[in-house]
Amino acid sequence: MEDNEMSYSEEEEQKSLLPFQEEEEDKAVHFSNVEEPWEEYKLEEELPGGSKMGNKDASEGVQDKSDSSVESLEHCLGSISNMQALKPTDRICSLTLQRNLKELNNIAKEKELEVREARDKLSTCQLRMQMLAKQLEYVDIEIEKEEAAGNVAALSRLQAMHRRLCTELEKEKDFELKIALTLKEKMLEMWQIETEQGKYEVLCEQLTKDEEELEKQYQERAKVRIWKEKIAALQAEENRQSREKKKEEAQKECEERHKKMLEDAKRNHEKAVCFLRKSMARIHEKNAKEELQAQEHMERRLQAVLSLKTSITSNREKLHTLQVWNKAKAFKAKKQEMKMREAILAEGGNVTTEIFLHKRLLEQEKEKQAFREQQKSRKIEIVSRILQEKAALHKQKKSQPCTKAIKSGGKLGESLLWRKKTWQYIEKTCKHSAGATSQTWCSPSACSSAGEKTASVGETSEKIPCDVLWEHGEDEKEGDKTLAEPEFPGLWSQDCDLHKISKEEVDPKQLATRVEKKEIFEKKLEEFQTGIFHKQIASGRECKGCTFYSKPSCIHFKDFDVGQIYKKKIVLINASYSVNFCRLVGISEWLKDFISVHFNPPGKMSAGMSCEVVVTFKPMVNETLEGEVMFMAQTGAFSVPLKCTVKRCILALDKELIDFGSHVVGETISQTISLTNSGALGTRFKVQTSAGDGSTHRATAKSSPARAVTQHFSDCVTEKKVSDSPVTLVVEKKEQIYPDQSEEMTSCVAQAEQQQAETSLSNRSTDQLGQDVLHSRSDLDTDNAHISVELSPEETPVEIVLGKVTEGEIGPFSTVRLQLIFVPAVPGDVRADFVIVFDNSDCKPLCFSAVGVSIDVPVWVPNPNIDLKICMYDQLYQDCIVIQSRAKATLRLKFEVCKELSKHMELLPKTGYIQAQSSFSVQLKFLPRHSLPEDAGSYFNEETRVLEVPLTILIMDKAKKVNLTVHAIVTTSDLEISPAQIHFGYCTIYEAVQANVTLTNKSILPQEFGFVGLPEFVEIQPNDGLGILLPLESLTLDIIFKANKAKEYSFELTCKSEINRQFKLSCKAVGVHPPLELSHSLVQFAATALNGVSTATLYVMNAHVSASRFTHAVPRIGNGEAALVGPTSFEFRVPKDCPVTITPSVGAVLPGKKSLIQVSFRPTLPDQLIREEAVRRLCRAAATGAEVQKRKKDERREGKKSSISVTRQQSSSQLVRDGGSKYLTSLYSSEQQKSTELQPDSDAYMAAQAFLMRNFSGRFEKYIIPCFVASGHIDEKKGSENLSCSPHNTLYLELHCPAVAPSVVVTSDNGRSTVNFGDVAVGHRMMKRIAIQNISPEKLELGFSVLNPNGPFLLVRPVGMLEPGENKTLVVSFCPNESKWFFDMLDIWTAKNSLTLSLTGHGVMPSIVCSVGEALDMGYVITGEKGTSTFKIQNTSTLTLRYSIRLDSLSPTRDRDQQRIPCFLTSSLQRTEFVGTQNYNGLSVFSIFPTEGEIVAGKSQDFVVTFSPDHESLYYSDRLEVVLFGKKTAHVIHLKGAARDHPMFVEGGVPLDVPVESLAVTRPLSSQQALKGELQVPVKSLLLILEYTEGESSPATAELKVGAIQTAQFALKKGLEFAFEGLPLLQQKGFALDAERGTVERGRVKRIGVSWVPPADFRADDPLLVTALLTLKGDIKESYRILFMAKVVSAHSPTM
Repeated sequence: MEDNEMSYSEEEEQKSLLPFQEEEEDKAVHFSNVEEPWEEYKLEEELPGGSKMGNKDASEGVQDKSDSSVESLEHCLGSISNMQALKPTDRICSLTLQRNLKELNNIAKEKELEVREARDKLSTCQLRMQMLAKQLEYVDIEIEKEEAAGNVAALSRLQAMHRRLCTELEKEKDFELKIALTLKEKMLEMWQIETEQGKYEVLCEQLTKDEEELEKQYQERAKVRIWKEKIAALQAEENRQSREKKKEEAQKECEERHKKMLEDAKRNHEKAVCFLRKSMARIHEKNAKEELQAQEHMERRLQAVLSLKTSITSNREKLHTLQVWNKAKAFKAKKQEMKMREAILAEGGNVTTEIFLHKRLLEQEKEKQAFREQQKSRKIEIVSRILQEKAALHKQKKSQPCTKAIKSGGKLGESLLWRKKTWQYIEKTCKHSAGATSQTWCSPSACSSAGEKTASVGETSEKIPCDVLWEHGEDEKEGDKTLAEPEFPGLWSQDCDLHKISKEEVDPKQLATRVEKKEIFEKKLEEFQTGIFHKQIASGRECKGCTFYSKPSCIHFKDFDVGQIYKKKIVLINASYSVNFCRLVGISEWLKDFISVHFNPPGKMSAGMSCEVVVTFKPMVNETLEGEVMFMAQTGAFSVPLKCTVKRCILALDKELIDFGSHVVGETISQTISLTNSGALGTRFKVQTSAGDGSTHRATAKSSPARAVTQHFSDCVTEKKVSDSPVTLVVEKKEQIYPDQSEEMTSCVAQAEQQQAETSLSNRSTDQLGQDVLHSRSDLDTDNAHISVELSPEETPVEIVLGKVTEGEIGPFSTVRLQLIFVPAVPGDVRADFVIVFDNSDCKPLCFSAVGVSIDVPVWVPNPNIDLKICMYDQLYQDCIVIQSRAKATLRLKFEVCKELSKHMELLPKTGYIQAQSSFSVQLKFLPRHSLPEDAGSYFNEETRVLEVPLTILIMDKAKKVNLTVHAIVTTSDLEISPAQIHFGYCTIYEAVQANVTLTNKSILPQEFGFVGLPEFVEIQPNDGLGILLPLESLTLDIIFKANKAKEYSFELTCKSEINRQFKLSCKAVGVHPPLELSHSLVQFAATALNGVSTATLYVMNAHVSASRFTHAVPRIGNGEAALVGPTSFEFRVPKDCPVTITPSVGAVLPGKKSLIQVSFRPTLPDQLIREEAVRRLCRAAATGAEVQKRKKDERREGKKSSISVTRQQSSSQLVRDGGSKYLTSLYSSEQQKSTELQPDSDAYMAAQAFLMRNFSGRFEKYIIPCFVASGHIDEKKGSENLSCSPHNTLYLELHCPAVAPSVVVTSDNGRSTVNFGDVAVGHRMMKRIAIQNISPEKLELGFSVLNPNGPFLLVRPVGMLEPGENKTLVVSFCPNESKWFFDMLDIWTAKNSLTLSLTGHGVMPSIVCSVGEALDMGYVITGEKGTSTFKIQNTSTLTLRYSIRLDSLSPTRDRDQQRIPCFLTSSLQRTEFVGTQNYNGLSVFSIFPTEGEIVAGKSQDFVVTFSPDHESLYYSDRLEVVLFGKKTAHVIHLKGAARDHPMFVEGGVPLDVPVESLAVTRPLSSQQALKGELQVPVKSLLLILEYTEGESSPATAELKVGAIQTAQFALKKGLEFAFEGLPLLQQKGFALDAERGTVERGRVKRIGVSWVPPADFRADDPLLVTALLTLKGDIKESYRILFMAKVVSAHSPTM
C-alpha cells in the first residue's frame, strides 16, 4: 500500500515538473541568443583591418585610449571564454530541483501545522474529559448526601445531571479516539515528507554552488558591456567636437549674410517711405472728397425730412377736417334716421323693415355708382389697348416686306372690322349704363317682402339671399337677353365658328373619342334633368343610405329675437365610396322669407372630403319655424332639417313635497323650495294656496275639525288682508317691445353673450342654493323676529305658512327661492297644498305640498340648544336653563346628564318642582378636563373640537322627557415655545448673539403673554417680550444674549399667560474673551457707484500682554484655561457672492501691537436681476412685434369689412386684446424658461446690464465677515499644516454698503467694461475705441490712471471733459511682444466716483502644420505637359492667419544673387542656392494656387502645385516659403521635378553629371532624327555602388528604376522594353540582376535589384568596377552606361 502511494506521488511530481521544464527550455534558448552577439562582437574585434578603418581625423591620444580599452576588453573576453558555461539541460535540471525543493518545504510546513492542530485538539479533549470526570465525582458525592437527607427533588435533579455527564464523557472518549487516529495519519505523512527532503539534500548543495557560478558569469559580462559603452562614448565625443566646428563656421557665414540683408532692407525702407507719403496724400484727398459727398447727402436727407414733416402736418390737418366732416355727416344721418323712425311710428308701420329697405336702396345706389365708374375705367383701358395694338401694327407693317403685307391683308381687314364693332359696343354701354346695370345686375325676388331687393352679384361682404337661388333660371335668361352682344368680340362672333372644322384637320381617332365623350355628357345631363340616378358601386360594395352627412345634423336657431341676423355654418361630408358632388336645390317654401343659404359648389369631392354651407336667418315674425335645406347629389337627393324656436319659459321646482318632520308645539321651523327658469324668457309668478282646497288635512287620535291654512298672517304682511273668497287668476298678455338693434350684428356674438349669461345665471343659482341650505337656521332666526303667529279665538291656528316672497319676477336662466314656515300649535299631522301661477299663458301652474307633525309636551324649554361658545380646559363655565310649564298642576322634574360626561358637566339641582304655568331655572356647570376627548366618545369631535352633549328633563309623574343639547367648542390654553431649549453657543464679549423662538397659541381664543424677570444680559424683542397672540397664531421672538465676561451661563426665561400659567424656556451660553479685538466692529462705506471701489481702514489689536488674571480680564473660552501670551494670527473669510475685499486677509499680531486692515467695497448688479431684465426686454420686443402684426391684420380686416357695427367692433377688439394678452403671457413664460440659457457675454445680457446701471436708484446691504483667530505666528508654520484655531474666538466685522448709479458709463459694445482685444499676433498692433457717456446732471472732469509702461497696452487718445449727457471716445491700442495673456486696468476718475476698464488681450504666436515635409518631388513629366500635386496647411493657432506663398525663383533679389559664384563650383555644404533649372520661355516652372489668403483658426487650406517644364532636364528645383502676415516664414518646402522629351527614364545610383545647366540653349534632337541615326555613345552614365560588409552572409544590394511616363503625346502600342548587355562579365565578377530584360507599362516603374557577393579571388584593398549597357526601346532607342562599383567594408567602418 505504501509502495503504491509512493509511486503515485512520483507521477504527480513528474507531471508538475513538465511546465517548469518548458519554461527552462525557453530560458535556455534566450541565453543562447544572448551569447550570439558576444560572438559577433568577438569576430569584429579580430578583423585585421578593423582598427585601420577608424576616423583618420581623430587625435592620437584618443587612439591610444581606444587601443588600450580594446586590449583590456579582449583580455576580459579571453577570461570569459576560459570559464565553463552551464549547459541548457543542466540549467533546466537545476531549476526543476529548486522548484521541487520549495514545494517539499511548503508541504512539510503544512503537515507540521496540521499535526500541531491535531495535538491541540487532543489536549483540549483530554482536559474536557478530566473536567467531566471531576463533575461526575462531585455529583456522586451530592447524590449520596441527598439520599441521606431524603430530598427527592434534588436527588432526581442530580441523577439527571449524572446521566447527562456520562453521555458527554462517552462522546468525548469517542472524539478522543478519532483525533488520535488522525494524529497518527498526519505524523506518518510528515515523516514521509522528511525522508524525501533527506534525499534531496546533496542536490540542494550542488544547486547553490551552480547559482554562485552563474552569478559570477553575469558580473563578468556586465563589465564587458561597460567597457564597450565607454569606447562608444569616446567616439561620440570626437564626432560632437567636429560638428561644433562646422556649426561655428556656418554661423559666421550666416551673420555676414544677415548684415547684407539689413543694408538691403534699409534701402528698400527709404524707397517705401517715399511711395507711402505719395499714397497717403492721395488717400487724404479721397477722404476729403468722400466727406464732402457725405455732407451733401446729409443736407439732402435733412431737406427731405423737413418736407416730410410739413406734409405730415398738412395731412394731419386734412385728416382732422375729414374726421370733423364725417362726424357731422354721421350726426346728420342719425338725425335723419331718428326723424324717419318717428314718422314711421306715427304712421303705424314696422320700423325695422322700413329702415332695412331704406338701407338696401342706399346700398344699391352706391353699387350703381361704382358700376358706372367701373365701366368708365374699362372703356379707358380698352381704348388704350386698341391704341397700343394700332401702334404695334404700324411698326409691324414698316418692318415686314410687301409680300407678307399682301398675304395678311385679309386678316387685318377682319381685325379692323372687330375693332369697329368694339367701338360701337363701348358707345352703347356708356349711353345706357344706368339702365343696363339696373336690368342686368339686379333681380327682384317674387317671394321677398314688399320693397325688398337682392344685393348685387359682385358684392362680397353680404351673403346671397335665398330667393336668388330659385330665380336662377330667370336671371340667366335675362342675362342672355341683355348680354347678347359681348364686351370683347372675338370667339363669340358669328363669323368665327369653332365647330366648323375642315375634314382634313380632323383625325378619325379624335372624332371617335369626341363622340364617346359627347354621349357620356348627354347621358349624365339626362340623368340630372329626369332625376333618375344609378347605383354607386365601388369595390363590389353598393353605397346605401345617405351619401352626405351633415355636421351638425340639424340646423337649430333657438331663442331668437326679431330684427337680428343669425348665421350658422354646417359641414357636408362625402360618406360614399367614391367621387361624388352635390348642389343646392333650395329650402322649404315657407322659409324663403327668413332663410338664405350661401353655398359654393366644390365640384367633384373624393370620399371623406367635406365642404361648408352658411345658413343666414333673419326673423321677421316671433314664431317657431321648421323646414329643411335640400341638396342634390350624384346618387340622389338629401336634405338637412332646419328649426327656428322662439324664446320660452321653462319652469320647474326642485321638489314637490316638503317634509318638516316632528317638532314640539311652540317651535318655529323654516325650509325653502327653488323655482328655476331654464328658458330664455322671463315672467311674473304668484304663490297661493291650492284653488278649492282651502283647508288642510290633519290626522290625530281624536277626529278634529278641518282648519284653514291661509296665505299670510296679519303680522307678517301688513299691506294685504286675507279674503275668504277663492283666489281668481287673471293672466294678461303684455305687449312685447323688442329693442331696436343694429342689423349687422352677427349671431355668433349673440350666442356667445347668451352662453355667458346662461353660465353666470346657473352659477349664481347654484351659489344661492348652497347658501340657502347652509344658512337655513340663520334665516329662520331672522324671520322669527318679524313673523309671529297669533291665533284668533274663533278660528283654529294656521301652522304652515309662506315666507316673505309670494310673488315677483323670475328672469331668464335664473332661480328664485321660496320660504315655508312651520309653527306647530296643536299635536298631530299637518298638510298644506300650494300652487304657483304665472303671467305667461304658455306656462302651466306648478303645485307642491308641505307636511309636518306636532308633538305636545307639558314642559318645554324656550332655548333647547344651549351654546357655551368656546371653553378652555380646567376652567369653570356656568349657564342658566329656563324651563317653562304649560300644565295646570305642579310637576316633579329630574335633570340628567349622560354618563360619559358626568365628570365634566353637572346640573344643579338634580330634581325640582315646577309650579303650574310658571318657569323653573336650573344651573349648568361645565368644567372640562384634559380627559374629555377620551371620556366623551362620540359626543366629541377631535378634529373640529366641537362637543355636543344631550341633556334630559324627565317628568316623573307622566313618564315623559324633554331633550336638550349643550354645544361647546373645547380648546386648550397652552402656549408652545419652540424650541424648548436654546443654546446660544459661544459668544464673545464684543458681540451679541440672537436666537429665534416661535411662540404658538394652541388655543382658538386670543391670549396675552409676557416674559417676566429677565436677567440684565438678555433682551427680548419685539415689544420687550409682551403682546397678544390671536387664535392659533405663531409669533417669532428674537432673544438677544450679550455676554459681559468669559464664563458659562445657564438660566431660565419665564413666560406668563393671561390666566397666570407659566411656561419655561431654558437657555445656555458660554462667554468668550478672544485674544484679539477689532478697532471697529462696524464699517459704514460712503455711497459707492456700481463697479466702483470704496475703501476703509481698521486695526486688529492684541491687548493680551500678561497672563495674570487678577490685574485684568484674561482671554479665555468660558471657564477654560487662559490664552498664551505671544503672537496671535488672524484670517478674514469673505463669503462667495459678497462684493467686499479685505487685505491683508491673513496676518499675525504681536502682544501690545496692532495690524492695519484695508476693506474694499466694489458693488455690482446681481446676475439674476440682469437675467430677468434681459428676459423682460426680449418679451417687450416680441410684444411690440406681435402688436405690429395684429395692427396690420386689423387694418386689413377693417378695409375688407367696413360695414361692421360699433358693438361688433368693440367685441372683436376685446377679443383681440384678450388673445394678445394670452399670446404675450405665453411668450413671456417661454422666454422666462430661456432666462437660464442667457450667457453673460451675450448682447441681450450686456444691454440689460447697461440699462439697469443707467436706471439704478440705489441699494443698501449689510454683510457680516468672520475673522478667525489662532495662537502662534503664521510665518512659523510655513511648509507645515495650518494653524489650529478655535472657532469660538471668532470675531465678526459688520459692513454697511450703500451702492449708487455711476456718473460715467460705457456706451460702446452694449456697455461692456471689459475691453477684450482677443487673439492678436505677436508684433502686430490693434486699436479699439471705447465710447463713454456722462449720465450725471453735472459737468465732469476726467482723470486716468497710468498703464504699465512695459506692457502692451497704450492709451492713445484720452478725454479731458464731459458735459451732461455727452458721449466721447477713448482709443486704446494693444501690441503684444510674446505669446501669452496680458491684463491691465485703466481707471477713469471723476470728482465723486471712478470707472474701471479691464483691458485684456492674448498674444498668439502663429503656428501651422503642413502635410508635406521639407521636400515635394513632382516626379517625371513630359516636356510641354503639366503635373500637379496637392498639399494641405492647417492652422493650429487660435487666430485667423493671413498667409502668402513665395517662390525663390520669383524673388526680387534673385538677379543680385545670381552675380555670386556659381553654386556648382562650391562644396555641397556651402551651397545656399535652391533654385535649379528654369524654363527657357521665362515662365516659372513651378506655380502654386492660391498664393495668398486667410486660414481660420482650426481650419485648413489646400494648395495645388503645378509643374510645367518646357525643356528636358532632371534638375528642376525651387524653394517655396509660407509667409505669415508678410513677416514670418512659417514653413519651407523644396520643390523638385524632372522632365523628359520621351516617355522613358532610368533612375538610381550616383549621378555623374553637373546639376546646373549651361547658359546656352541646346535643342534636343527630334524623334525622327533619333530613329534615323544610331546612338553609338551612351546618353548618360550612372554609377551604382555596392558595399559588402565583411563577415556577413547577406550580399550587397542596390536598385535601379526603369519607368515609362504616362502621356497622351506618344501613342505606343506596346510598353517600354529594356535589356542589359555585358551580363556574363557581371556574373563572373559576382554581380546578379533580378531582371535582365523586360517590359514596363505606361505609368509604371520597374525596380531592378542588383546584388553582389565578392568572389574568391577578390582583394579587399582593390575596389571592383564593371561596366554594362542598358538599352531602352520606346518611341526611340536610348542607351545608358551603368558603372557597377563594388567594395568590401568592415562592420565598424564609417560609410560615406
